[in-house]
Amino acid sequence: MTSLDKPTEDPQQDSRAVTEAALFEAFGGVRGMVETVVPGLLFVTIFTINKDLHWSAIAALAVSLLLVAVRLVRRDTVKHAFSGVFGVAFGVVFAMMTGNAKDFYLPGMLYTLGLAVAYIVTTLAGVPLIGLILGPVFKENLSWRTRNPGRKKAYAKASWAWGLILLAKCAVLFPLYWWGDTTQFGWVLIALKIPPFLLAVWLTWVFLAKAPPPIDVFAEMEAEEKAEKERKAALAEERGESAAPARHRREA
Repeated sequence: MTSLDKPTEDPQQDSRAVTEAALFEAFGGVRGMVETVVPGLLFVTIFTINKDLHWSAIAALAVSLLLVAVRLVRRDTVKHAFSGVFGVAFGVVFAMMTGNAKDFYLPGMLYTLGLAVAYIVTTLAGVPLIGLILGPVFKENLSWRTRNPGRKKAYAKASWAWGLILLAKCAVLFPLYWWGDTTQFGWVLIALKIPPFLLAVWLTWVFLAKAPPPIDVFAEMEAEEKAEKERKAALAEERGESAAPARHRREA
């Protein structure tokens, strides 16, 4: 039984524990953060030492593939590692095509900008993106939209936090991309990998820990299926009992 399923005697403590477990699962935890940082860190380290774009790119891609291989061997979930591989691969392609080492980071920056806009736009549309991401993890799917206004409000606050934090990150990185030195830009980008992410995750935890508990729609569906089976069994039993006197009459 995971912390997402295990109940506690304190409802507030249980809500916080469930929120922590869901965030850990959704965003990959410490290991996911390490897998996100290591390829870029290796790239900028090698480029700082020898200014060789090819070796820097190859090393970053190789370590990304190694991280996926380790997860496959350990039979762990690979979604975070695979997303890292794709991001690094796109960065390598961009950098190799242009010959500019800074372009290794461009796909990731564009993704961050697009994600920031997505958080804000979906929140304005009444379907905050963080709710779409975490709903299945909490086993509530989209029930928060119509049946749990308190959670919808919390998801909206969290999505605003993610969107504004990522926009602030872009506001720092894009000017540096255009005017900054390649090595300095790389190190600033690495420095901004984890702190904004942790801030956004922490704010999400704060908002959701204070929100009403999620509605477990999976448990509801299972209960409905069980009740339907019981109704069918009772109906079949009633039909069997009513058919018995008719058989006796025919035999007589």
